[in-house]
Amino acid sequence: MPSEATETPATSASVELNADLNADRSTDLAASTSGAAPVLVPWSELLDDHGEPRPGAEVLAAHLQRVTQSELQARQDQVDVDILANGITFSVYSDGRGIDRAWPFDVVPRVIHGREWDTIEAGLAQRLKALNAFIDDVYNDQRVIADGVFPAGLLADSVNYRPQCTGMHPAFGVWAHICGTDLVRDSDGVFRVLEDNLRVPSGVSYMLENRLISKRVMGDLFRSQSIRPIDDYPDALLSLLRSIAPDGSDPTVVLLTPGVYNSAYFEHSFLARRMGVALVEGPDLVVRNNRVFMRTIDGLRQVDVIYRRVDDLFIDPEVFNSESMLGVAGLMRAWRAGHVAIANAPGAGVADDKVVYAWVPDFIRYYLGEEPAIASVPTYRCLYEDERAFVLDHLDQLVAKPANESGGYGLCIGDRATPEHLATTRAAILADPRNWVAQPILSLSTVPTLTEDGVDGRHVDLRPFVLSGRTTYVTRGGLTRVARPKGSLVVNSSQGGGSKDTWVVEPSSSASALAG
Repeated sequence: MPSEATETPATSASVELNADLNADRSTDLAASTSGAAPVLVPWSELLDDHGEPRPGAEVLAAHLQRVTQSELQARQDQVDVDILANGITFSVYSDGRGIDRAWPFDVVPRVIHGREWDTIEAGLAQRLKALNAFIDDVYNDQRVIADGVFPAGLLADSVNYRPQCTGMHPAFGVWAHICGTDLVRDSDGVFRVLEDNLRVPSGVSYMLENRLISKRVMGDLFRSQSIRPIDDYPDALLSLLRSIAPDGSDPTVVLLTPGVYNSAYFEHSFLARRMGVALVEGPDLVVRNNRVFMRTIDGLRQVDVIYRRVDDLFIDPEVFNSESMLGVAGLMRAWRAGHVAIANAPGAGVADDKVVYAWVPDFIRYYLGEEPAIASVPTYRCLYEDERAFVLDHLDQLVAKPANESGGYGLCIGDRATPEHLATTRAAILADPRNWVAQPILSLSTVPTLTEDGVDGRHVDLRPFVLSGRTTYVTRGGLTRVARPKGSLVVNSSQGGGSKDTWVVEPSSSASALAG
């Protein structure tokens, strides 16, 4: 299941933040909430304000007009059988049981126009280029600090900063090879980046499985349009991993998993199988003379690239958590000696921090000399006294987030929080301001979703995946997560959300399909 899922609400207070995020700035924060907060209507991705299909959604809208509830339900029933038969599962361990559950999938696809996706794709490539430049900089010259763009104290306090990585220069200057970026569409129809998942992002296997299921069950609708493909992702991932090998004539690539009890194990095994690489656990690997070897029935075999799905603190007990049984003793020595490549590189998580997120637009301007192609969500940083005071004064109008939690845990959604929850969050912010940010309560877009009462709008977010190396690859679509109960804003599967296939429709195909 996705490791950095979101829980996002659907009404918005009128709060804005100055785009200049330098540490010494002074902003009149009170002015950003002057006047009454408007009640925002969620953006419908199917129909515009006049009830007409939006660009790219014409064929889907016509199909939903023709098909009956019973016909759609029959297709949904087929989907549910396929998911069970193919063992497409996810696990939730927060309930103390760790039971595998069938992957929740809604049969009605989400459609996005190809021209709109072109802008998203370019913006994601731009964002990852800047993020990788920042990570490489903070572990080397730290120009971003010397030039006053990013505060030194914030780096020193980061729980994801790894001094053990100082001085490293991964291939192509890339540290975050695989990223899952969470996007939301606001009430104006504008896509915004909600967060960047740069450590061990997951969810891509479900994106791929969703497409396979969708093509089988909704094949007539799929074939009537030109939908951009996503099934080349495993090949693109393998090509990326092979390209970063220290000695790349015929590199050996492995996927390092924490094991079968990890909530994302389905994805680990899925990707290893699709790439044709070995799926290994820590005890399967050993370091000799600063080189990594895999134990096989034919003896030791040198490993050149490790796609690790184990968090930094557990990958090497010599350097990080000495009690870890999930990693490989000596792995960091081998990496620093240049004898093995690791994706994502250790230390990449320094940019996967909801406080650091607030500086990403500045990173784009600083490293690339460009304006951000995709907007971020305005973010208040509680480590600054004026912003903290504003957050505490308007806590019931904001979403307060711990800087390094995932899965939607730890959030305080102000307009839905109990007085006790607000008080607890207030105390937590005062106790550790650096660990908290706050953002406006966004209005999430809605898409048509099959429910017991027919097809109705439900709130969604979107996680595309970006591969960075010699070149950049962005999935043509992503994992759409949907809040299934009416009025719910929880999209992550561990908390009751579902998923959809995401169709990026070529600009001309909708019109030609309708004409045909």
